[in-house]
Amino acid sequence: MKEGKSLVNDIVAACQDKKAKNIVIVDMTDLPGTICQYFVICEGNTPIQVGAISDEIVDYLKKKKKERPISIDGLREGRWVGIDYGTVIVHVFLPELRDFYNIEHLWADAKLESIPDIE
Repeated sequence: MKEGKSLVNDIVAACQDKKAKNIVIVDMTDLPGTICQYFVICEGNTPIQVGAISDEIVDYLKKKKKERPISIDGLREGRWVGIDYGTVIVHVFLPELRDFYNIEHLWADAKLESIPDIE
């Protein structure tokens, strides 16, 4: 589990490097039968920023941890990008899609941690 949390911390740092907003960590480590240990959810204001945040996460983890994602989906559209690292799944949204899907509240028993925005 420490490995998953370390990955989460690096993902948050990469998100902050590209000025991602409203970063939330969804901790599902104590919930049985979940698809991963953590979600990291954030948003960018435009499709270009969503793409830049997503690219930064992939590049940052490749350089720092030698980690490559299992899969990436949605990068071309830049509206909702999913990046799967196995133990951690990252969701980078446009604000309106994040509000619509509200995925951080799908697991009512999960622990949520909000990360303050960096200006």
